[in-house]
Amino acid sequence: MKVKEAQLNRKITTQLLHEAIISPEQEVCGLISAKEGQATRCYPIKNIADHPEIRFQLDEKQQIDAMSTMRDNDESLFAIYHSHPHAPATPSTTDIELANYPDALHLIISLNTKGVLEIRGFTIIDQSVEEVLLSMSPD
Repeated sequence: MKVKEAQLNRKITTQLLHEAIISPEQEVCGLISAKEGQATRCYPIKNIADHPEIRFQLDEKQQIDAMSTMRDNDESLFAIYHSHPHAPATPSTTDIELANYPDALHLIISLNTKGVLEIRGFTIIDQSVEEVLLSMSPD
């Protein structure tokens, strides 16, 4: 997925921001599915990292269940998301090193802004990072 631009609908964007706001001391994470290239559904997944305040690790069972549901619904993996409660919305060294899905968009939600939440998207392929322009699609 060598995408330079991606769209998120208002419902998914609101869900991501809400999830980050209600868990301000730990990274939230999950998957977003797509149909025909359009983001369709958010799958929040428990963060099981040893230090969830600075790292995320998707719960394996929940991740497998989400991927199975996507397959059953003829959806594909669109994005992997997580939040940075105390850091900018840019991939950390660990985010880059552990990126295992080169076809997925990587979305990062930052709470490290003064009153403004930030979502940025990136492709991470072979530890090479490129920012993707995000826009809001009509609902």
